[in-house]
Amino acid sequence: MLDYQAILETIHQNISKIDNRGIVASYIPELAHVNKNTFGIHLRTLDGKTFGAGDFQKHFSIQSISKVLALSKAMELVGEDIWKRVDVEPSGNPFNYLSLIEVEKGIPRNPLINSGALVIADILVSNLKNPKEDFLNYVRTLADDKSINYNNNVALSEKKTGFKNYATANLLKSFNNLTNPVDVVLDFYFHQCALEMTCSQLSKAFYLFANKGCCLQNKLHITNQQVKRINAIMLTCGFYDEAGEFAFEVGLPGKSGVGGGIVALLPKEFVITVWSPGLNNKGNSKLGMLALEQFTTKTKLSIF
Repeated sequence: MLDYQAILETIHQNISKIDNRGIVASYIPELAHVNKNTFGIHLRTLDGKTFGAGDFQKHFSIQSISKVLALSKAMELVGEDIWKRVDVEPSGNPFNYLSLIEVEKGIPRNPLINSGALVIADILVSNLKNPKEDFLNYVRTLADDKSINYNNNVALSEKKTGFKNYATANLLKSFNNLTNPVDVVLDFYFHQCALEMTCSQLSKAFYLFANKGCCLQNKLHITNQQVKRINAIMLTCGFYDEAGEFAFEVGLPGKSGVGGGIVALLPKEFVITVWSPGLNNKGNSKLGMLALEQFTTKTKLSIF
């Protein structure tokens, strides 16, 4: 039996000694204020045991991690029709890259880059009665936590500075791959990315991806086949153009965000979340990547 608490504490001690912690994202001005010395790690097993070290109960902006939650809700609502509008191939390019939309005639490479996530946002806007409220309630249900909320200051900061997202949405619109008004889709998308959660809450929210589509309350949201699809997309596309490196070093499906969070999981076993806001040059948490590599090395637990 692995002593997860001791392992997490050892990793936290090792990682905390590292001086070069990366650079906090500043292109979203509201994120630039975060203390880059914060670092938390949390693990939840499928049998309900939880372990944590460091700042795992501090809230942070989950940013692109929300794309996986949005994708799962869209799959719950419209099923396989999603794949008529977005592909499942790794992009090999930055998350906000525009050229591929032109080359591939408005069909984004995958749902975890910005263009693909905007198509998913458009699907949710079309299929939810009150999109922002309904999506928030969905996340709260997954995590069994009604305290989860949007950070409106972050959403406003993204709205004021998200020029590439405006360009991306308009380009998708020009290819008829957005059905709703651009400003409506972007308003939802900026709020989605501005969800604020802790490592502990994220471990709970992602529980269904390790548990065949059933959340903590044992409610089935997506089928086991859909979970398989989402986990595959996380493994191949979850880390921008560093997905291969993450699979090589860590060996788990996962998703990162420019707020410094990373969630990863081993199906039928556990969900693990790390947060350190300093990013590497690929836009992923520098210490978070190192921590998860140490975790799978120490535990010898991965999908491979």
